[in-house]
Amino acid sequence: MVHPLEPLIIRHTHRLPSPTGPTGEGAVAARQFDAALMSVGFKLSAELLEHLSQLSEGVVVDTAVATLGTVREVVGDHVRHNVYFADFPANVPDTFDFWMRCISGALTDDGTRASVLEQLSTGVVNLLTLPAYGNYRHTYAEMLARHDELIAAAGDRMTVLHLGGAVEDELASLYVALAGSGTPLGEDGLRDLQVLAGHCADGPQPAEIPVRENRAVVNQARLKAGAGLLLDTVTDVLRLACALSGGDVTLQEPTRLRALPRAARRALLAGLDAVVAAAPAKLADVHAHREMWKRLGERLHPHEYPQWPHAADVFAVARGEKVARSLDGRVEELLGMSDTTGAAALLKAAPGKLFRSLDRLLRAALTQEERDAVVAAAEQVVSGVSGRVLLSVREHLHNRADETGERRVFVNRLGRAWVTDDTRPPVPAPERKRLIAALDAELRRRLPAADHLLIDPDVLDVALPLSGRATSSGLGVLPRGSLSPVDGELLRFFVYWKQTEHTTDFDLSALLLNADYATVSWLSYTNLREAEGEHSGDITDAPDGASEFINLRLGAVRGSYIVPQVNIFSGEGFEEVEESFFGFMLREREQKGRPFEPRTVRMKSELRGPGRVALPLAFLRGADGRWRAKWLHLYLKGSPASNRVEGNRVAVATLLRGIVEREQLTVRYLTDLMTHGATTITVWDGKTVPAGPVTYIGLERPDGLHPDSRIVTPENLRDLIPA
Repeated sequence: MVHPLEPLIIRHTHRLPSPTGPTGEGAVAARQFDAALMSVGFKLSAELLEHLSQLSEGVVVDTAVATLGTVREVVGDHVRHNVYFADFPANVPDTFDFWMRCISGALTDDGTRASVLEQLSTGVVNLLTLPAYGNYRHTYAEMLARHDELIAAAGDRMTVLHLGGAVEDELASLYVALAGSGTPLGEDGLRDLQVLAGHCADGPQPAEIPVRENRAVVNQARLKAGAGLLLDTVTDVLRLACALSGGDVTLQEPTRLRALPRAARRALLAGLDAVVAAAPAKLADVHAHREMWKRLGERLHPHEYPQWPHAADVFAVARGEKVARSLDGRVEELLGMSDTTGAAALLKAAPGKLFRSLDRLLRAALTQEERDAVVAAAEQVVSGVSGRVLLSVREHLHNRADETGERRVFVNRLGRAWVTDDTRPPVPAPERKRLIAALDAELRRRLPAADHLLIDPDVLDVALPLSGRATSSGLGVLPRGSLSPVDGELLRFFVYWKQTEHTTDFDLSALLLNADYATVSWLSYTNLREAEGEHSGDITDAPDGASEFINLRLGAVRGSYIVPQVNIFSGEGFEEVEESFFGFMLREREQKGRPFEPRTVRMKSELRGPGRVALPLAFLRGADGRWRAKWLHLYLKGSPASNRVEGNRVAVATLLRGIVEREQLTVRYLTDLMTHGATTITVWDGKTVPAGPVTYIGLERPDGLHPDSRIVTPENLRDLIPA
């Protein structure tokens, strides 16, 4: 019997929990399972294939059915991808000719002739009123019959599934890894952690849960299981209350707090009382969310529980009946008096906050003595700052060069992005260099020793995942700012969406820009054919799901940048539709095949974000003529309706310039630090596996690594971030 949580393990780790059951002659079924996996771009490791071969045929078949369903969904092959033009990418018509055919067809239709004639008399025709426009004109089976079979190529993606341990051990390990992550998880990661926390509440727990959102999710499960809560700030209690109300544990979005059962109220109040009793200064944290505390007080009724007076103090501060000066307020007061040295000294009590304030403090310092005091304060407390904050500040300082007049790119936690001029004066160069040296030394000290480093060169330009919110869930997805090679003659984007209730029209487009970020051309429903490629045709309604594709011949592309985007023309948003995802495939010209071939999919990511225009990634042509993907994971606000590539060209170009010209902190930075302590360093050639244990860092886990090896791939790249 396959465990219902196995899909979580496969998606997060590319490991298949060790199947159990009667032994037998499962070799034939195992090979068939492997062949079926290869058709969607996956494969069993040699160890896993051998293990399955020793089990009964029934066990192998049950495992295969469940696993194939999971990996098909991961790659986007769980739905049918039809196209408007059945021969796509062949025989895509000229846009104007196609529109004329649609109008001609409508004029021969008794039901639409009068309406079209009336529109023609005004000189404008609404395409959406034409019967032949926007809806599939053939079945999925009829479309498949028009395409030759895909010819296998050496460059097709092959993702290896490895043999895991017992399913409960794998679940416990995944839970500890997610709960103890040093970087925030994305929405999907938090949702999976919630499931795992409920399942693993009585099992092994991480030694530390540094991310507050993760702690809230874990506390929710512990409360339900009757275990003790993990609280060390009053805000931990507020986050837990939001989790219990089904709200936002990040506290970025308002939560409608629910009435809670008496047991939950008692647990929250007791937790609050203990936190404040141990450290009364933590009452100052209430100011950041005063209104939410007031609403929570109305739900908890602290006056009914006189045994917890310190908890009542929290709500007294929120109502303004009790004074609790915040650290931020005291710092602002000192800076208002131009006492930068005093502000830096005060912030030493909160090392992370001091490091996040360094840029401002150094710009506020009026003398060299003050600047020295700020840097000295940072050097004194650097050991108390989380690795994620150290890396964020290191990246920030690297991009704060002496020049001014650059563009600043802001991206919020939801992926909403905007650009503005950078009017700040520069950070003084001597202090900037001194701080960078201190950061490098501290990070080098924290990185674990590795006797033998095995490094895949393709991973070196992957951005460090300082926040899981900078990455969408999916297959082959890398953190925002990452660069990855793109090898193949044909590049094909795809988008799929299925509306929940209302008619919804997503439009896949591609903007082509030159080296100066000026528009060269674009492909969209308004421009179906260009020298570079073809658009599969506009679908305007998706009650049963719909797909659109863009096919590009990379050798023919004019310009230096390709920016695919998904515009919402009408209907439900990315967070409202039942399902939506974007991805791209790479093929050689002779491969043929269906419009969607899972073996050729290099990346597939969920579209779940604010705004009405999605920018998943861009493609950059280097000086050597080779193309690379630059990962964006961004959303533009757009308009409520009728978003088109033509209308957002300037905004997209400006945003892309800001992203491309900013240097990210990548895996290369950390591996350079790690090589100072490694005895042996090997560049992975894709073939030879060292005999002994290694620390492997790469895009895909090689088959045959020593069982004692430490393995870091995009699935657990967060493990590279020092504690």
